[in-house]
Amino acid sequence: MSSIEGRFTWYELMTTDTKAAAAFYGDVVGWGTQDASMPGTAYTLFTAGAAPVSGLMELPGDARRMGVPPSWVGYVSVDDVDATADRVQRLGGAVHLPPRDIPNIGRFAVIADPQAAGLALFSPLDSYQGPSPAPGTPGCIGWHELLATDWEGAFAFYAELFGWRKADAVDIGEMGTYQLFSAGGQTIGGMFTKPPTVPAPFWLYYINVGDIDAAVERVRAGDGRILNGPMQVPGGDWIIQGMDPQGAMFALAGQRGQSAKA
Repeated sequence: MSSIEGRFTWYELMTTDTKAAAAFYGDVVGWGTQDASMPGTAYTLFTAGAAPVSGLMELPGDARRMGVPPSWVGYVSVDDVDATADRVQRLGGAVHLPPRDIPNIGRFAVIADPQAAGLALFSPLDSYQGPSPAPGTPGCIGWHELLATDWEGAFAFYAELFGWRKADAVDIGEMGTYQLFSAGGQTIGGMFTKPPTVPAPFWLYYINVGDIDAAVERVRAGDGRILNGPMQVPGGDWIIQGMDPQGAMFALAGQRGQSAKA
């Protein structure tokens, strides 16, 4: 079993205007870009310093015609993509894109859990070195949050699929329980039952920034929307949830005022 089995190891934004998205996240988060296109496929890497941290590509035409909105997709590392994709279906999920190879990188598949929240599976080649930033590194995604139809049913699925384990549980009042989960002994995210106002289950990814208030101003200046926050969470970080100009949901986590590192 790989040391990164069950962990998020890559992230990808599929959107309707890659040039505008690159400018927005460059301003808000400080990401650079690097062309990584392959024959027939335009692809851009977002970078934090010199390190690739996520990818950017056009939302496929078929998806647009079906009304699929721009969105972020997280990739979870597994030892065997094909076997895991089969297990997804046995557990009641769906395989939207069957396993296929990325030359010189690895193998992947796009899935949805039984409540229709989407993810990707990824099995890297031995020679592939993906991002492995320290927790809290600015410009990197440090938290993974599932808004589920039923968090308990969702957790049972992911525990069986990836071996995730329950960590702390937080009472969030009328919204019920916020259940943290861990992979390989490290707490990597949380999940809860979404409110009725959220139309469908989805995964939300939190990008680390230095000063959350400065980042909020950059979001607004770039025509993004702040949907919630800033608000403080256990551990001292401040967070916001937002929507970029093309309509993809994203989130930021950082410090406030004198506590901010940058």
